Amino acid sequence: MKKKIAILGSTGSIGTQALDVIRTHADKFEAYILTAGSNADLLIKQAREFMPDAVVIAAEDKYQYVSDALTDLPIKVYTGEQALCDVCQCAEVDMVLTAMVGFAGLRPTVSALRARKPIALANKETLVVAGEYIMAEAMKHKVPILPVDSEHSAIFQSLVGDDVNTIEKILLTASGGPFRNFTPEQLSAVTPADALKHPNWSMGDKITIDSATMMNKGFEMIEACHLFGVKPEQVEVVVHPESIVHSAVQFEDGAVKAQLGVPDMKLPIQYAFSFPQRLAMQDNRLDLFKLQSLHFYPADMHRFPCLDFSYKAIAQGGNMPCIMNAANEVVNLAFRRGEIAFPRIAEIISETMQRATFSNSAELEIYFDSDREARRIATELVNR
Repeated sequence: MKKKIAILGSTGSIGTQALDVIRTHADKFEAYILTAGSNADLLIKQAREFMPDAVVIAAEDKYQYVSDALTDLPIKVYTGEQALCDVCQCAEVDMVLTAMVGFAGLRPTVSALRARKPIALANKETLVVAGEYIMAEAMKHKVPILPVDSEHSAIFQSLVGDDVNTIEKILLTASGGPFRNFTPEQLSAVTPADALKHPNWSMGDKITIDSATMMNKGFEMIEACHLFGVKPEQVEVVVHPESIVHSAVQFEDGAVKAQLGVPDMKLPIQYAFSFPQRLAMQDNRLDLFKLQSLHFYPADMHRFPCLDFSYKAIAQGGNMPCIMNAANEVVNLAFRRGEIAFPRIAEIISETMQRATFSNSAELEIYFDSDREARRIATELVNR
């Protein structure tokens, strides 16, 4: 039988590539639920091709437009945040791909876990904001969380067959983004257009900016701690400009296992869908003979303080990663809109982390309260 998949965020970078995987393996997977934030036209196009049972357009002002466009098809159309949670609990759904961007993915992920739906996790902010809570829910409901990020998929693949052995450290690779060799003076002059030119990966705008600040890698460090049960000091960020080694695990005997491949998200998406089976894929292959060299460098936390903030946030624990994430979402958007300069991203995040109310509680509503407070503080700093 086909595996019925709910794709939360089907119009984004991960969502569209997931649909490519489903298109290729239509005998094995079915896009049963498709959801989008506000990209109504692409959602309509996807719905007409994949014929899901239901679609959700989160933007309520787009509901009638989507509904009218699909009125000739037997597809249910819903709208709003609660609908995103409700469709995750549909009895027929076999797996939920959380490909939404940002804090908005938290509540639907919790809903899916409580419905005992296996999670293909691409929404890293869910674990950044509420990792302790999410992993406890997954354990409580006996739900697997399969990583979709290329780095965490690489770690997961490296641990298959070795999960009983002790991890000495995780080597979390990072391309370094477009500014890894920039001076502070050069960083002060970069524009949103400059930051959106990632050297290796094609990603959504928000994640591309996070890559330029290396906040994305900080998020991935926090995510790795929760997914693989390691301490922050066991995760070493390694700048690897070629993006061929997607990450590695070093065991206590010194052996290092890594997963290599071309920079393409379809492989980790497909692996999460099909695990433990590997399915054929016709995309580009890694040709070792064409590789001139591979380079590895330590991460510069002085040049990219957002990475340092992430280590400090998870060390402090509680709601501090949530505060950091909320501030980052505000300044990321402000930078893309041209409202602040690149160095102000880190400055505002730092000040928000200092000013917001700290709580050591792991309660879900604390995270929502913290998110609202941190966004308010960061917005005030942007407008100051």
